Amino acid sequence: MNNLHLSRRDFLHKSAALAGTALAGLSLPAANQKRTAADQVPLGKTGLRCSRLGIGTGSNSGEVQRALGREGFNRLLRYAFDQGITYIDTAESYKNHDWIRDAIKGLPREKLFIQTKMGGRPEKPMEVLDRFRKDLGVDYIDSCLLHCMTTTTWPEDQKRVMDAFLEAQEKQVIRTKGLSCHSLKALGRASREPWVNINLVRVNPQAKFIDGQSANWNEPGDDLRPVLAEIREMRRQGHGVIGMKIIGNGDFVKAEDREKSIRFAMSTPELDAVVIGFKSATEIDEAITRMNRALSELG
Repeated sequence: MNNLHLSRRDFLHKSAALAGTALAGLSLPAANQKRTAADQVPLGKTGLRCSRLGIGTGSNSGEVQRALGREGFNRLLRYAFDQGITYIDTAESYKNHDWIRDAIKGLPREKLFIQTKMGGRPEKPMEVLDRFRKDLGVDYIDSCLLHCMTTTTWPEDQKRVMDAFLEAQEKQVIRTKGLSCHSLKALGRASREPWVNINLVRVNPQAKFIDGQSANWNEPGDDLRPVLAEIREMRRQGHGVIGMKIIGNGDFVKAEDREKSIRFAMSTPELDAVVIGFKSATEIDEAITRMNRALSELG
């Protein structure tokens, strides 16, 4: 791995490459070109892009992906990359940072968008971020999120970590920041919080495991409308918005449910991208096919 502390010039050069010639091998949709799952889409007003479809590595807290074994996990991520899926979503709690490091070894770093998450309130967040980079084998992290916020007071509770993320952004340790929410109240605060650049939002039309009115964050929500209202506010604030739980926490075993949810996500203009936890190439192919078909039919 290269020196973990990039110079500002080196970091800006890497960032600019994503918007310049280094993107020649990626799929940037032209005005008259059909949209696809592999398109490099802008994330709000962050100035960053990622593939419209991301590969999640945290199904059942990462147990599903770890059950593949390291070789199977490597093949899965490499297969996704070969299909143009360059956005990888992980978290410290998924226990696979080093697995990702091995899987992406040799791939062009500037073509990857790696998003991880920090849970709890560590005493020394900058040291944790340095460990993340070492474990992932990267000089910088594209997006780092506060993980699983559930209260309306998360900005006050997480101030030390949030300040560290700001410092990390200034030092080019991370390129952008935000949070994932697991309650409607936390989501409502996130949509109006100036610190936030990226929102990772639980959303699907069946209201399965969304940030609804349920008192328990890990139970199915009961009303999608408040979530959609917050997503619209996030867009007004210029936040990047990424949808998760598109397959209902894995509950959508019927093809018609997956079709309904993916079509819904593709027809929701406030969603920049979506992330889905995969365990096989077949699942990746199916999601890409459904997304591409929906995008084509929606125009």
